Parts: sequence; structure tokens; C-alpha cells
Amino acid sequence: MMKIFLVSILGLTLISYGLSNTLDVCEGRCGSLPDPQKTCQCNTSCERFGDCCSDYESICKAPVPGLSCKGRCGETYNSQNKCHCNTKCGDHNNCCSDYSSVCGGDVGIAITDAEIQALSETLYALDSNKPSAAQLIIDPQALVPNSQTNSQIDRSPRPLFQFLDEASLFSKPSYAAFLALLDNYNRNTGTTEEFTQKQLAEQDTFLKETVSTELGRELYAFLFTKGRYSSETEFLYDLKMMWFGLYSRFAGKMDSSGFEHIFAGEIKGGKISGFHNWLQFYLQEKRGLLNYYSHSFNGPWTSYPDILGMQFMWDGYFKEVGSSIIGGSPEFDFALYSLCYITRPGKQCKLSLGGKPLLIQTYTWDNSSYGNGKKYIGSAFPSTP
Repeated sequence: MMKIFLVSILGLTLISYGLSNTLDVCEGRCGSLPDPQKTCQCNTSCERFGDCCSDYESICKAPVPGLSCKGRCGETYNSQNKCHCNTKCGDHNNCCSDYSSVCGGDVGIAITDAEIQALSETLYALDSNKPSAAQLIIDPQALVPNSQTNSQIDRSPRPLFQFLDEASLFSKPSYAAFLALLDNYNRNTGTTEEFTQKQLAEQDTFLKETVSTELGRELYAFLFTKGRYSSETEFLYDLKMMWFGLYSRFAGKMDSSGFEHIFAGEIKGGKISGFHNWLQFYLQEKRGLLNYYSHSFNGPWTSYPDILGMQFMWDGYFKEVGSSIIGGSPEFDFALYSLCYITRPGKQCKLSLGGKPLLIQTYTWDNSSYGNGKKYIGSAFPSTP
């Protein structure tokens, strides 16, 4: 009986070991989202954090014969090839997965300005979580010419935000997930950002909440049909890296990300850097940390969302022109900026909201990438046409 008992225990131990060992390999997990339940990871971020599985290099980075562009860039079309490596492959959605990184080309079907404008109108119509005129009241006050945006004179005695219905808006899942992120950052560049597990989980929650909205699903469906992403998992992972992946703006410290720069705001060289979100503006003004001075342009929209170019002092630091989309939901801002960055990285992006033109200027962070030549978001903000 003792021998049978020991054999049984040994069998259960080996089974348990075998099950736990599946957490230590990359087979079937390449490119998956980081999973804290697993003992190691199988995506490009693991290289940054040093927690890749031991077979990551051999399983996830080794080129598959016939599916890699190494040595094939610019080759003539051959119908027998499983994927292709020439300038036409994007038009036919049959590029090899490493075409962009190996050959330096854009992957996916070409996306026209007209298609981007049509999608932005759809996203505008789908923004059901934006505040109504009764839920958000602003008081723009002084309008100054461009020549006076650097005067640092407070020409608006009252706050910009007169009223916001926090009870109705902040209980919405996308708002709650967004607001939870804003206090996760040190605004001073040159100071390494360090996140707790809770804060990292808040990033994932925000992405899931925004992508699960009608806006998020519409954006993904469009990019999927254009060959930019093959699955929602890939889409979420790319959003996480481009928005939340850390890079250095000063002194080699991992001190910044696209999300921190655009939505939370930073201080660099004694000046405000980024800070293009109306909810962060509202919260900082409410806490007495931000003083609104004036605005240099106001969008043509008579309802929300609208566009405003603002001058303000943030806790002792001045912003000459801080343009923001005013009164859009968090998922609306995130969808527009993501659309523009994915389709027009480092360029002007021509949108249309309610039949009126809007430009979003995007910038890439060219000093580093997060795999396959993809660049982090440097900045994105609305500008006048």
C-alpha cells in the first residue's frame, strides 16, 4: 500500500510539474499580452523587462522558412510564396509579418484621407458617453491673437470649467478607468517611472474598457479590414506598447510615455510638455493647481466635442498653447489619436467631425522602438486647419 501511495504522489507531482512547466514556454504564446499569472512572458516587452521565457528567442524570433522577408526585400511577385516582400504587398494584404522591420515598408492596405475622415465621422456619431451641454459648461472668456500667446498675462478672471456633472460621468466605466491612470505618473522628466502591479493592471483595464465601447470596436474593425491587425489581442498589445511603453525624454531615464505626455502632462526644461486632455485640465483647475489665462483659437463646433487652444499656468509652469479636444469621452480622444497615429505616424491627420475639418498632428518617438521597427507615440494634439 505504501508503494502505491508513493507512486500516486509521484504521478500527481509530475502532472503538476508538467502543468506548471507550460507556463515557462512560448509555444502558442508569441505576442500574447503580458500575463502576471505566468512565470515568464513571450512578447517584445519581455526584452525590456527581462522576463522572457527561455525559448523566446528560438520560438518567437526565429524566422519561419517562407514567412520571413530576410533576403527577399523587393523581390518580384511569385504566387507560390506564402507571403510577399515588395511594395505592392500592402495593397493586397499579403506582406510577411516582418516586412516592415526588415524592408522598411508600411504593412497593410493603403488607407486614404477620405476613409479616415469617414471613420472619424462615424466615431463622432458613436460617442454616446460624451457630456451634454447640461453636463458640461465652460467659460472661454478672453480670446488672444497668436502674437500674445506667450505674454503670460491672466486675462480670464474666472475658471474655464464652470460646471461638470461628475456624478453622472465619472461613474461610467471608461471615465473611471481613465481617471485611475492620471495619478500614476511623476510629471518631471528625468525621473524614472516605476509602476506597481495595481497601476499596471489599471493600464489593462483602461484599454479593455475603451476597446469594448462602440467606438473601440469600430476602430478595430476598420483597422482589421485594412490588414493592420489580425486579432483583437494583437490590437490591444500594440495599443499598450505604443501608449504605455516607457522611453526616455531626459538623461537616459525611462521617464515618459505617450499616455503620460498627452493625457497627464509633463514638465521638461521648466516648461509644460504635452498636456492635451480636458479632464486632466478640469481636475487640476478644480484642485487649485491650474490657472486658465486665455485661449487663442476655438473650434467651429457648437456642441461637444469642441477644440480649444489654451494658455494656462500649471503649478508654476506656463503653457503657451495647449490644445485639447473639449468634451469628448476618454474613448473618443483615445480612438482619434490612435487612429491618426496608426495611419499617419509623424504627420498631420485630416479628420472630419460633424462635417467640419479637424487636424491632428502626431509625432513619433524616433529614439527607440518596441519591436518590428514600431515607434512609441511622441505626441498628438489637435490643431487648426
